[in-house]
Amino acid sequence: MSERVTINITRQEDYRFLVEFGPQYPTLIADEPMPIGEDTGPAPQHLLAAAIANCLCASLTFACRKYHEDPGEFAATVTCVSGRNEHNRLRITSVEVSISLGSKAEQLPHLQRALASFEDFCTVTQSVERGIPVKVDIFGADGAKLH
Repeated sequence: MSERVTINITRQEDYRFLVEFGPQYPTLIADEPMPIGEDTGPAPQHLLAAAIANCLCASLTFACRKYHEDPGEFAATVTCVSGRNEHNRLRITSVEVSISLGSKAEQLPHLQRALASFEDFCTVTQSVERGIPVKVDIFGADGAKLH
């Protein structure tokens, strides 16, 4: 199955762009941080980080629901690390994601099985990982590292 997603991006001025996801979604302003841009919206690296974290969270939910379990409320923090390449060009060198579950692991009997497979369901992360290392950690409600 193939799917196409079309997004329209229109330059407004300098480094500020209007990002349109389609008529059913609100538009977004993207901009570069100062001193290059005016920092009026998220920069491309912010959008990439958000896409990775959102996809991982959706994939974790999907993996848990395969076992008819609800992971409940949980949160993710994602960090894009940037550095210079051999041509002195700025690149994202790695991505670090930390997901903190709101539920205790004992409340999800199949959690370990879900954690063993959820990353495979994440379209964005699996695609990005071909060029950028992505490290994912999962923590339980008690702070214990689960994955």
